[in-house]
Amino acid sequence: MRTLSLDLRERILCSYDGGEGTREEIAQRFRVSLGMVKKLLQQRRRTGEIGARHHLAGRKPMIVASHQRQLRALLAGKVDLTLKQMRAALELDCSLQAIHVVLGKMGLTYKKRRCEPASKSAPTSPGRAVRGGGDRAGSIQRGSSSSTKAGRKRT
Repeated sequence: MRTLSLDLRERILCSYDGGEGTREEIAQRFRVSLGMVKKLLQQRRRTGEIGARHHLAGRKPMIVASHQRQLRALLAGKVDLTLKQMRAALELDCSLQAIHVVLGKMGLTYKKRRCEPASKSAPTSPGRAVRGGGDRAGSIQRGSSSSTKAGRKRT
C-alpha cells in the first residue's frame, strides 16, 4: 500500500469539510478506503496534522536513554562485564545483540581483553615460519641429475 500524498489528503479533508458528501461517498470519489478517510479525520482531530506518520511506526526500542546512562555507569565501575551480565544488571528482556548494537551507537567498543598486562619476557606468539623449507633434510631439488629416466631400461 502506498502512502497518500499530502495534496490528496488535503483534498479529501476539504471535500469533507465542504459537505460534499458522506465519508463513504468521499472515499469512493477519491478511490481510497473508508478506513483511510476515518483515520485521516481522527488524526487531524487528535494531533492537528494530516501528514504521514511513518517515523512513529515499527517496534519501539527496548533500551532507552535511562538504560544507556545505567550502562555507562556499569561500565565505568567494571569494564570487563559480559553482555549477559549487563543484561542481568539492568534487568532487560532483550537480546544480547540489541545490547551490542546500543553499545556501538554509544561509541563504546565491546571487546573482551585480559585484565593482566602482556608479558614482556615471554613471546606471545610463535616465531615466523621459514618460507619454502628448502633446507630440510630429505628434500628433493628440481633439476638434480642423480635420477634420470634415460638410465633406466624398459622391461
